[in-house]
Amino acid sequence: MPFFVMFFYNFNFYPQNSNILELFSEQQEENRREKIGHAKIEYVNSASILTEAKGFMGAYDYTLNPYSGCSFGCNYCYAAFFSRSSEDKNNWGNWVRVKENALQLLRKIRKKPLLDKTIYISSVTDPYQPIEKQLELTRSILQELLTYHKPRLVIQTRSPLVTRDIDILKQFDIVQVNMTVTTDSEDVRKAFEPLCPSNKSRLSAIKEVTESGIQTCITMTPLLPVQESNGFVNALLATGVKKFIVQPFHPDKGKFIASTREIAIEQIKKMDWDESKYNEVVKIFREKLPWLGEGKQGFAPI
Repeated sequence: MPFFVMFFYNFNFYPQNSNILELFSEQQEENRREKIGHAKIEYVNSASILTEAKGFMGAYDYTLNPYSGCSFGCNYCYAAFFSRSSEDKNNWGNWVRVKENALQLLRKIRKKPLLDKTIYISSVTDPYQPIEKQLELTRSILQELLTYHKPRLVIQTRSPLVTRDIDILKQFDIVQVNMTVTTDSEDVRKAFEPLCPSNKSRLSAIKEVTESGIQTCITMTPLLPVQESNGFVNALLATGVKKFIVQPFHPDKGKFIASTREIAIEQIKKMDWDESKYNEVVKIFREKLPWLGEGKQGFAPI
């Protein structure tokens, strides 16, 4: 049975030097999850929680990753190739490290608030992967940022769990929730993202976030093989989202991880997916979607 950890959001209640584990009772510490599904869970102290944004995310001030690793384990995930060891890379999707001192690190900079700074959550993990349902670490970080900093915030996820935090997100002056939806085909999704939520559930979630009044974006990054272009566009438009981002998937580069590589390649061949097919779909996107950004330009800060 899943063990649920409850947090209280009056942070002045806690000792200033406490970290996330010190918010647990003794019984809760004993029952900390060591595994969720296939993924091993570890708890680590991080040297920092805010990282100066560089490279693809260089237009932001900071990136913030509550976790290392990601149990969604998409078999094309670029983040795997930033793993600190070949073992971590080869086992991508099977491990998650919780940055247990994340709140403590943020509290240390309360006297130097991040007003008008742009923060991207998250660049190399999903802030709403399954462990978040138990720990509520991302939620706690959002509350800390809201109470003491009020930065300009972009949140990237492929999880419907983000709807849980609509109450906090609505209080930010400037915030955008990005939902990754890479295909209209469940067969393709299962081949490339077998451990992720369904396409339908993601579209439903971002529709809910949009209807709450929060700025939203759907990121088709990378765009995987599409089964029916016009039907996909209609499903995207039905969410009410007004902003979309697309970029190509490059199967020829051979950067696959995990044991689903052959299944993924089979789907590419089955759907005859190549650069020309990608361009055909993107042409339809340009014609029918209200706003379409491509690549790095699409990810510019709000």
